[in-house]
Amino acid sequence: MSDTPAPQFRPANFRPVTTESPLTRWLLIASVVVVLSVLLFAPLIVVFAEALKDGVIEALASLGNRDARSAVLLTLMVTALALPLNAVFGVAAAWLITKFDFRGKAFLITLIDLPFSVSPVVAGLCLVLLFGTNSLFGGWMVAQGYPIIFAVPGIILATLFVTFPFVARELIPVMIEQGKVEEEAALTLGAGGWRVFFTVTLPNIRWALLYGVLLCNARAMGEFGAVAVVSGKIRGQTATMPITIEMLYNEYLSVAAFTMAALLALLALVTLVLKTLLEWRYADQLAATHRH
Repeated sequence: MSDTPAPQFRPANFRPVTTESPLTRWLLIASVVVVLSVLLFAPLIVVFAEALKDGVIEALASLGNRDARSAVLLTLMVTALALPLNAVFGVAAAWLITKFDFRGKAFLITLIDLPFSVSPVVAGLCLVLLFGTNSLFGGWMVAQGYPIIFAVPGIILATLFVTFPFVARELIPVMIEQGKVEEEAALTLGAGGWRVFFTVTLPNIRWALLYGVLLCNARAMGEFGAVAVVSGKIRGQTATMPITIEMLYNEYLSVAAFTMAALLALLALVTLVLKTLLEWRYADQLAATHRH
């Protein structure tokens, strides 16, 4: 008996659905390149060109004044505080949603997605109503000498609001796909809850957690709407990098504005490069994670 498989009948006009003509492929590639060039590469090139049009020394000098340094430090500080808080919240929310069944789970997921649908300006106005001077708690905090609105705490709250879905939304699909089998097996073998989390759950979700943190980082550094409402735009005190860029541009200080914008874009590019390097360095582990 021959082991040769029997030939399969195919119609004369059969063509796999994933095979396109060379012309179609080139048109699709060209359209993607054009869109990326217009929406991504061209604006970046313009920003860096405008920042350096008077020379590197002039651009660096614009970053050396006190207000510019304050904006950079404030943005980095707010981002550094928002990232760990969002990581903890995201992990806790994803754990609760994927490992337990309870009433209101769908409503909780909707609440997590709320910052995606609510305008950042509206979020900032809500924070002003809740923690402003005219509110009970906000007025009491001002009387104690610790204002929230038009101060750094308000900027942190606004940044947390607009960024907290990113980590949870990256983790939930991964944890649903992985299921509960490994955690239940570890518990059966006598491991405690924290040990199960650090030895089983966290290694399985570390890449999704990293992606969520990177997205949160980029969003936190670039947030404008909510922060603009709650910060008061006080130069040298509550003006973050995006707010400082707007203020400089409105004052026709184009070199200083574009230099600050170039620095902000450079920080975002560093985040992207870091993500790419990690993917390249740990490609085998990523592939193994996706297979499981």
